[in-house]
Amino acid sequence: MSPQAQLVILLWLPVTFFLFTRFPPRTAVITSFIGGLLFLPQKAGFSLPLIPDYTRMEATCYGIILGIIIYDAKSLTQFRCRWIDVPMLIWCICPVFSSLTNGLGLYDGINAALENIVRWGLPYFLGRLYLNNLTGLTELAISIVKGGLLYVPLCLFESRMSPQLHRIVYGFHPHSFLQSIRLGGFRPVVFMSHGLMVGMWMMLATLVIFWLWKANAIQQIWGIPTNWQVVILLITFILVRSTGAYLYLFYGLIVLFMAKWFRTQLALILLIIGICFYLFINISGQFNGEQIVAFVSNINAERAQSLEFRFDNEELLIDKARQKIVFGWGGWGRNRVYQTNRRGEVINTSITDSFWVITFGTRGVVGMISITVALLLPVLRFSLWGYPPKTWFNPKIAPAAVLGIGLVLFMVDCLLNAMFNPVFPLISGGLSGLSFKPVRSPRTKSRIKLSTVPARRPLTSARRGR
Repeated sequence: MSPQAQLVILLWLPVTFFLFTRFPPRTAVITSFIGGLLFLPQKAGFSLPLIPDYTRMEATCYGIILGIIIYDAKSLTQFRCRWIDVPMLIWCICPVFSSLTNGLGLYDGINAALENIVRWGLPYFLGRLYLNNLTGLTELAISIVKGGLLYVPLCLFESRMSPQLHRIVYGFHPHSFLQSIRLGGFRPVVFMSHGLMVGMWMMLATLVIFWLWKANAIQQIWGIPTNWQVVILLITFILVRSTGAYLYLFYGLIVLFMAKWFRTQLALILLIIGICFYLFINISGQFNGEQIVAFVSNINAERAQSLEFRFDNEELLIDKARQKIVFGWGGWGRNRVYQTNRRGEVINTSITDSFWVITFGTRGVVGMISITVALLLPVLRFSLWGYPPKTWFNPKIAPAAVLGIGLVLFMVDCLLNAMFNPVFPLISGGLSGLSFKPVRSPRTKSRIKLSTVPARRPLTSARRGR
């Protein structure tokens, strides 16, 4: 960790707070999360007593909360908890029970719960608070596209020159450089934790702009016509060299065209069922990855070997997780598998790659079910009981629909990787709040003007209390 990285982390809280003095609260919240995700340094921060370590996520959330308390406290008093918020609430407090059942103490549990609240609970809560309507989700969708466009020159640079921007700006590489060499070139990392995370972000931005273009929802962003944005983001996305993200985009397009041509959300529902079925057969010990490895080996032997290694590790971790199946093993690496070598040293013999395996091992089935339901239930409620596929290409509804599909694709990625992105719990909170709004089918297909996206007026000096 370099001095400049520490300085940026310290300055981000006042920067986030400053955004509330210049923009409406909703715009400030969205800009803070996306700005922190795209540009703050990795593995930088400060260890603090009693509360979670002060890192990029904490700096963003603390600044947002401070800005809301000072400039928009009235919105906090208007918030009402609903039944759909219960899974996220359980996920946030689950670490307390994990620590208590493992003899780690109440202090450890509260500290771990605070970390869950900051990383997952606050983005979800802010989504419920500010993105609980079609206008708010539209602004988030457009902001995601803007974030993708900002990353285009950075990704192109690293695709040609190798991942160097984090080292140039902050003085160190955030991850192993060898994992950035893929498909005959370099996989960009920019300021994220891994190239896979960049691939997921660019996939989301590409899918969103493609959907908005097909729905004729917007004409341009920053003076760039929508059709050109599709081309620019698609080319950059291909150069990101993330094969998993390629598959996610392909499936997202399947959902898109099935909704457009056949007026059905069947592809989306099947994907959600597939996620739940995969988790069930793994927990119950019925999963057998040999056939999958054999199939992949016919396509790419290197990927098949990597997949086999992953499955072998997960089998060991799942077997240990079943020993504490309800609330898991808690923190401090207790969910990992250890062995004693010939010299009597205890060494870690397992690698935790996927988010679901980490969750199952540390928080048990209670934690895994709660976070899965918290992220998938809003999408189900949106597509089955709120807005059917025939409405997904209405310019006013298209942004919310594509964000819901992106959220499900993120859950698929959680089965393979552990790349946290605060935008996804933000989407989940927004869709959860939207599900309790009266459904009104727009009769016109008028385009959304960028100048009319914010639902709130900028606060005047008098309203700010100056």
